[in-house]
Amino acid sequence: MKKLLIAATLLIAGLTTQAQNSGRISYEAMVKVDLSKMRININGQDMKPGDPGFPAEIPDTRTFEIKTSYNGSNAKEEREGAGGATMIRRTFDGPGGGEGAPGQTMRIEPPFSEKNYLDLAGQKLITVLTVGKEADAKVYKSETPFKKPAGWQVTDQTKKIAGYVCQKATVPYKNENYTVWYTTELPMTYSPVRDLMPEKGVVLAVEGSKEAYKAIKVDLKASVSEQDVLPSASAKAVSPEEMKELREKAMADFRARMFERNN
Repeated sequence: MKKLLIAATLLIAGLTTQAQNSGRISYEAMVKVDLSKMRININGQDMKPGDPGFPAEIPDTRTFEIKTSYNGSNAKEEREGAGGATMIRRTFDGPGGGEGAPGQTMRIEPPFSEKNYLDLAGQKLITVLTVGKEADAKVYKSETPFKKPAGWQVTDQTKKIAGYVCQKATVPYKNENYTVWYTTELPMTYSPVRDLMPEKGVVLAVEGSKEAYKAIKVDLKASVSEQDVLPSASAKAVSPEEMKELREKAMADFRARMFERNN
């Protein structure tokens, strides 16, 4: 009977540890957009801020959600609404409503998709790039080590974020001092901003003049398997430089197709 109780206790302890080592964190994010780096095309003509006719309604901030799922020392980020190198095109030649309506602005998403995986033990980011769709899709992956900025100043200030006690730190980053709030009450080390990873703990809020991130929910009961947070083994390994070239080529080919379609 005693052996049975011990075995049951060990099983419960194992299940509890497993549950604590997986979960999901949801963040709200706001980033100021550098419009000069945005691809703006109006009736076949490339435009930049300051040019006559440049759309005044394009917002200079972008809000989106980050969902980070983790299991043990592996994690996956899904950035919903973060967008990418979006093209904007305005048409004036359509009659009354529909796709060609006068003055209509359309956002055209990049011809590829990206997912970020994190090897928290190995301190590296694994980016998976999928170019094309369905049967014609080609999948690549590249690895980039985390960079940790020096000069962390941890303060005595604390506050609760998403139900967890966080400590305040200031960090010199991007030519200014960022404020970082992190907790050691979660079983991993993570930050939604890769270069602002603490030695230990999970960053639940980041505040800078051009970007801000805040955790709105921590779900330790979320079902996250190890397979959910590992990149595809069949993805072709490339260097970060090659990954950049693949993105640029996909965008160039896409723009060329758009140009041909509209001329």
